[in-house]
Amino acid sequence: MDRRSFLAWGGAAGVSGVAGAAGFLRWQEIDASVAYPGRDEGHYLRDRRRLPPPSGEVSTDVLILGSGIGGLSAAWKLNHEGHRDFLMIDGPQPYGNAAGGHFGEYAYPTGAHYLPLPSPESTHVREILFDLGIIQRDPFAEKPYYDERFILHAPEERLLINGRWQDGFIPTEGVPEHELAEHRRFFAEVERLRRLRGADGRRPFVFPTVESSLDPEWQALDGITLKQWLEREGYSSPTLHWYLNYCCRDDYGTRYDKVSAWAGLHYYCSRWGQAANSGNGAWLTWPGGLSPLAEAMARRSRVPRRQGTAVSLKRTAHGVEALCFTLEGGKPHTYLAKARKAICAMPLYVASRVVESIGEYGFDAKRHMPSYAPWMVANFLMKAFPAERPAMPLCWDNVVYDEPGLGYVVSTHQDIRVAPPEKTVFTAYVALSDRTPDQARKWLMKATPGELVDVASRDLKTAYGWKFAPCVERVDITLRGHAMAAPLPGFRSNAGLRALREADGSILFAHADLSGFSVFEEAAWWGIRAAQRALV
Repeated sequence: MDRRSFLAWGGAAGVSGVAGAAGFLRWQEIDASVAYPGRDEGHYLRDRRRLPPPSGEVSTDVLILGSGIGGLSAAWKLNHEGHRDFLMIDGPQPYGNAAGGHFGEYAYPTGAHYLPLPSPESTHVREILFDLGIIQRDPFAEKPYYDERFILHAPEERLLINGRWQDGFIPTEGVPEHELAEHRRFFAEVERLRRLRGADGRRPFVFPTVESSLDPEWQALDGITLKQWLEREGYSSPTLHWYLNYCCRDDYGTRYDKVSAWAGLHYYCSRWGQAANSGNGAWLTWPGGLSPLAEAMARRSRVPRRQGTAVSLKRTAHGVEALCFTLEGGKPHTYLAKARKAICAMPLYVASRVVESIGEYGFDAKRHMPSYAPWMVANFLMKAFPAERPAMPLCWDNVVYDEPGLGYVVSTHQDIRVAPPEKTVFTAYVALSDRTPDQARKWLMKATPGELVDVASRDLKTAYGWKFAPCVERVDITLRGHAMAAPLPGFRSNAGLRALREADGSILFAHADLSGFSVFEEAAWWGIRAAQRALV
């Protein structure tokens, strides 16, 4: 972890002791830290650096390599089926993209921060949520009953555009009527697509995606980008295009002129879960993002866990053998893990270097590897709430009409308190979609903490101006160079991903990358499928 200070306008007297911007003419130092989860371990894999001989050995029936949602779902399923002989190797960061952190009592996400209400097809997600007590009644009904503590409450979201906040993310304030008509036409089309079924009886866009209709009409959407589809269908509204581009960057880390039209439409058409005690289109969230959900899955599965990262995984005469290592003070220590079967619950850019002879499964890294979008997540510990503009109060999610920022989430939004908390955490998300993934990764590795903070705080400075900096106590930045697979055109017909999905032997695969994009529903599906195969 690198530490240094970044400079921001502020004053030692604090917010209340200064009458205006003139009181903030001198500089204030605020602690900042930068974390690179998995960077050091990844460089060992990439460079094939020499490791010492194993100093120990562990044995189990089923070995789970990776503690993200795919690995946790596999562990949950094994335990749910009464299987107890399994072991999880955490990987470089426990819970992966579902990880979080704390500033004392204030939790915050360093990865994903919400889960949409699962639709009726997502029975696997509903089963997990019911087992954890998040769904309290009727898990497979059209409208299950959820624990209200985790349903996102109002005010939910707002957009800063033309110097004013408006309710909701799609621009409406001051937008001409002909553009608003296009908005209505698009969402009417979404409703139509949700109701359709193909000749195979399936809906075109569902979770898990492998259950979506395979009709050629829908498959053809994977041959063009979402922007091309919009233009083909006669949508020219700049505000609609901005909104759909924002949603692609938010969900896939990639612009709408790069994302497959099938994936772009899936974003809207697959998410129609309902709740008996909430309105349509609700979200589930926690102050720490998905970290509390990941922790609950780990507890419920009762999975024994061990620190370490797999550097090689191979088949043996009796099952599988994984060489794992930890870094202690920068020095590697290794051990062997042996099992009857292994569930490889790691991103494919890692698995391609870990699984020996992965080409024998039908996966060619040069041809089949997804493109990965980098992310930056910055958590600002706020010692006070900055003054808000009129019209709209602070919401859970707050977005600025700009790029590359994705706005900021308020971690204490779900807290139920008599009075507002003394402090809070603003989590700013940045998908560096204004440059290529390689360019973004190179910039992330070279940028100083001050440069990172400048980009991460851009939306917050736009929202609050000089009032923002004096409210900040410190900031923790998490860089994820390969945060998520991007569903570019052709991802639905990726033969290498299909081959790994169908693998059924001593090494099984379980990660959202198998679907071509990174969301909870897909990771959970492949984790459960791998666990079912491991039990045979």
